[in-house]
Formats: sequence, structure tokens, C-alpha cells
Amino acid sequence: MRKKYTSEFNSKIVLEILREEKTLSQIASENEVHQNQVSKWKKEAIELLKSGLEDGRKTDKEKEKLKNEIHELYAQIGELTAKLNWLKKKSGIQF
Repeated sequence: MRKKYTSEFNSKIVLEILREEKTLSQIASENEVHQNQVSKWKKEAIELLKSGLEDGRKTDKEKEKLKNEIHELYAQIGELTAKLNWLKKKSGIQF
């Protein structure tokens, strides 16, 4: 039967790995976990960190894109309002 580890336990191991005070072998041995499992957790943690940081940058880019779209839409509203006012004036229609 396979051992199941809690997320708290995994986090504790990953933090130990990232501190780089001990080798992977030492950490695995002290915590009675196979070294391959410790390596796998390290790799997964690094990937999660990378994706988390990348998402933050994408969000900034998306925010900038949305700001530009809002600016363009306000410009269109202004242009259409000016055209509508001109048409009202020329046609003599009162609203």
C-alpha cells in the first residue's frame, strides 16, 4: 500500500529543499521518504512557482490591453456622440 502524505508535510519537505542546507538524500532519509519522491516534489514546486510568477505578468499585460480597449471605446463613444449631435442639428429633430 502506498503512503499518502499531507500537503503540510510536502510543503515542509519542499521548504527544506529550497533552503539548500541539506542534500536531497539527507532530507529524504530524515523524513523516511524515497529520494525520487523528494525530487518529484521539488520539480513540481519549482514549476508551480514559475507558473505563478508568469501568471502575474500576464495579468499586467491583460490589464494594459483592457485599458487600451476602454480608451478606444471611449473615443468611439465621443465620435458617435459628435456625429449624432451633428445629425440632430442638421435634421432639426428635437429629442
